[in-house]
Amino acid sequence: MAQNKTIETENSVADFINAVEDTTKRNDSFELIKLMQEQTGFEAKMWGPGIVGFGSYHYKYASGREGDAPLVAFSPRKAAISLYIYASPEKREELLSKFGKHKAEKGCIYVKKLSDIDPEILKKLISVSVEHIQELYPPQ
Repeated sequence: MAQNKTIETENSVADFINAVEDTTKRNDSFELIKLMQEQTGFEAKMWGPGIVGFGSYHYKYASGREGDAPLVAFSPRKAAISLYIYASPEKREELLSKFGKHKAEKGCIYVKKLSDIDPEILKKLISVSVEHIQELYPPQ
């Protein structure tokens, strides 16, 4: 079975964020680190070369594929900041309706800048995401 590409690394989160060229994305990334650490209680860690994650969980699918992933994460991509938040579908839709300017796909929420969104709704999304994942994959 193939190895997961996105695994926790020892790379420096600060070095990664400081290398972000766009000043707004860089500053927003440092704000996200603070906010996500406060909401999750976990320190920021690099996952692969470009994802900042908080906490972790071990998953195992019916197919047999298993691995570790961050409870919540983000990545300051060129086009937008990708938020990896996995709230239950009903809570996710309810909160996203009040979130502010964003685009959403199944596992990602994309925002151009933090000033476009409601930080209180982001905090709730993070909290319900952590709860949802820990219900699906209880801590060992």
